Amino acid sequence: MRNTTASRVLVGLAAGAVLALTVPLAASAHVTATPNQAEAGSWTYVTFRVPNESTTASTVKLEIHLPADTPFTSVSYQPTAGWTGAAAKTALPKPVKVEGNTISEATTEVTFTADAGGVAPGQFQTFTLSLGPVPDTGRIVIPATQTYSDGKVVEWAATPEQAAKDDTLEPAPVVWVNDAPPADHHGGATATTAPAASAQAPADAQGGLALGLSIAALVVAAGGALLGGFALGRRKKADA
Repeated sequence: MRNTTASRVLVGLAAGAVLALTVPLAASAHVTATPNQAEAGSWTYVTFRVPNESTTASTVKLEIHLPADTPFTSVSYQPTAGWTGAAAKTALPKPVKVEGNTISEATTEVTFTADAGGVAPGQFQTFTLSLGPVPDTGRIVIPATQTYSDGKVVEWAATPEQAAKDDTLEPAPVVWVNDAPPADHHGGATATTAPAASAQAPADAQGGLALGLSIAALVVAAGGALLGGFALGRRKKADA
């Protein structure tokens, strides 16, 4: 009986530890853009947060697909240690006018490829772009393609409407311009007056949520251990 009680204590501790590790990952398991709002005509820094959702493979490549119908005329990327970045320009389906200039080609894809290793399970990586001028539209959907070392490819491409109708779809990062982001939208900070400061806010919020959930899980595990110890003490007393 003592062995049975001890086993229950160990099971409770193990379950709590698993919960502490997995709940924070589930709470932030989407590719997101921060900030998720920008002013039309402005230049902004957008940071893409890429979590690894695999338990066995690493993320080795990220492709960010920028719009061709409302293109950015200025696109640059911040170097990321351990990754090689590349920006590709393509001919637009039809020329567009941006601030009085006719644009026939624009950067529509930025790719980051891991030099070695990549994003391991349980980790995430951030990639930052400088974009501008922001087109005067309601929102900018920016699909992303995430490739794993085992060959799995995840397309983060669903629009907010598509994701709302089918929660099995992977939502694309969205930057809202004139439209307000929905309350349940998976995104980043809403303030855009100071992009660098705004980019930190959601990361802190997500980190705080993850920490809170981890603490709660550990409390549950500790409670299980205490109950198990209490039961063990009672058993010893009864045997005496």
